[in-house]
Order: sequence, then structure tokens, then C-alpha cells
Amino acid sequence: MKRLTVDLGERSYPIYVGEGVLNDIAATFAAHKIGAKSPHLLVTDENVARHHLDRVKSLLEAGGYRIATCVVAAGEQSKSLTVFEEVVTVALQAGLDRNSAVIALGGGVVGDLAGFVAASYMRGVRFVQIPTTILAHDSSVGGKVAVNHRLAKNMIGAFHQPEFVLYDIATLKTLPERDVRAGLSELVKEGFILDREFVEWCDANAERLLALDSEALEHALYVGCGVKARVVSADEREGGLRAILNLGHTIGHALEAVAGYNELLHGEAIAIGMVGAARLSAKLGNPESIAAETERILRKFGLPVRIPAHMDTDAIMSAMMHDKKFTDGNMVFIIPQEIGKVEINKNVSAVWVKEIVEQLKREE
Repeated sequence: MKRLTVDLGERSYPIYVGEGVLNDIAATFAAHKIGAKSPHLLVTDENVARHHLDRVKSLLEAGGYRIATCVVAAGEQSKSLTVFEEVVTVALQAGLDRNSAVIALGGGVVGDLAGFVAASYMRGVRFVQIPTTILAHDSSVGGKVAVNHRLAKNMIGAFHQPEFVLYDIATLKTLPERDVRAGLSELVKEGFILDREFVEWCDANAERLLALDSEALEHALYVGCGVKARVVSADEREGGLRAILNLGHTIGHALEAVAGYNELLHGEAIAIGMVGAARLSAKLGNPESIAAETERILRKFGLPVRIPAHMDTDAIMSAMMHDKKFTDGNMVFIIPQEIGKVEINKNVSAVWVKEIVEQLKREE
């Protein structure tokens, strides 16, 4: 098992990464002083429930914990105020109190939804992240929790840090191939932002990662979570540096919104967004090779690098205007200056962005 720390002073917390770490989940709860007197709520989705719910619930109950469960539909559509209210109803019916914890067992959707419930219920109760997807290495660290509005992603949310993150690599072995690829998109993104050496390692080990090799996964998740932990420790509430984690997200979030959150997986949309950001980088005077290298590596992981031609350009641009990264009349983009180094640019021309969107729709 590897351990990382998100350094936030008194609210610091560990990330445990390794195969089989769930086996000691009850002891981990006890070590973090999550008591057994109050009931706790475990939130998951239908897909994860089939593989992992009974075991996790049984392990906690064997340790003396009372666990209520709430299973939501799989997919981005569950990040809604309607489903949020349903989860809160279950929490109330189960008698959760101020000493209770909300446990997220699943991917980014479950983590964001359960985290927002934890942040809101009785004005905030404790929260535990148990990610079961590769993609969730990013969303499970950092305390950003939210649900979507039909016009824009993650517009209703809060900052609510978990007590700890328990990342058992064994849970990843049940992932569908498409979800594996989408998750690796965000993992490589961490390298594109701050660690060229990690990008080169991912490039060289793509086949091992796609095959879910345990040793390769543990190393990649440790490095990826480490990048996220470093950035969050320096800028918890996205006052500056943390925005670099949004590489690819300005275009990516817009594509998800326009597609109604059911055509592109999050990691797929972010892959397309990273190609768009790299092309904008060339317009700003940086080497064109950045875009070529970005696209080559993403293709190696079987990720999409073009916008579906049927998507309306004006709708995509409108969705970007609603995004939190649009401020003061200017478009804000995270722009790669080289592989492993990015800048926050708050004055990107909307005309250029529209040109890039059209390019990515036309090209094969």
C-alpha cells in the first residue's frame, strides 16, 4: 500500500492506494475516529453495487458499523438536484446525525453526488471517498463536490474535503474497457499539467495500463493522485494555481452539456478538450508539436480527439459561456506551453475558440 497526504493543515487527510486496501476498511474507519454508534450512509450506483456493495457493507458491519445504502442510476444524469433530494431522504429515514458519515463507493458521479449530500446534510457531515474507477482518482481528491444544472456542469456545489480516500486497485478490474480508457485520459492529464516524465512513462506503459496491470496501475494512480494532492494543498479553493487542473475542461464540459451528459464519457470529452487547448496553444505562439504530441498520446489510449460532427457549434460556445471558467467577458483556458507545463490564460479569443471547435468537427 502507498500513502499520500493532502496537506490542508488541520483538515489534512490521507490517500491510501493499493490492491486489497478495502479488506481493512473497518479498521481504517476506526483509526480515523469514525464511530460505530451513529448510522452511516453508503451511496453507490447500480453498476458498482453489483460488484462491490455487498462486500463493502459486510466488511463494515463486521466491524460493528450500521450502514444504510442508497443505490442511484449509473451515469451523469444522477448528478441532479432530484437525485440529491432522494439521497437526502434516505439519509433522513436512516437517522443520520452530526456524527454520521456519507460514504461514496463508485466513480466521479457518485463521489460528487455523495459529497454534496455530505456537505449539505445538517450543514455538513463527514465524508469518505472509495473510488472504484480510474477517472475518480481526480475527482475523489480535493473536496470539490457538486451536481449539474441542465445548462452547465457542476454549477451547484461546495468544497467539502473527505476524511480519507481509500483506493483499492482490485475494484478497477471490473471496469468496462471504455471506462478504463476514459479514466486514463484524466490520469495522463495530470502529467500534461505538471510532469513530463510521467507523460513519457504513460506513453511507454500504455499497453500495461490498458490491460489493468496491477503494478502499473498502482504506480500511475500514486503519481496522478500525487499531482492532484500537490495542487490542492497549495490552492484548496481554486483561487489561482488549482485552475491548472482544468486542462481540457473548458471545451470538455461544454461538449458534455451539449450532449446531454449521455453521449461522451467525461474522460472522452476532456481528451477532446485537451486537443483543443493544445491547438489554441499554437495560435498563441507555442510550438505546434505540442498539439501533435498530445493527440498522438491520447490516440494511443484509444481516446477520441475530434468533436462529433453533429454537435452544434453555437450550442458548444454558449455552454462555454455558462462555464465557471468564463469570467469578465473573456474566455479562460488552461494552455499547455510544453508537455508538462501549462499556464492560465484569461484572455483567449472567442473567435479562435470557435475556429478550433469547427476544425475539430470537420477533421477525421
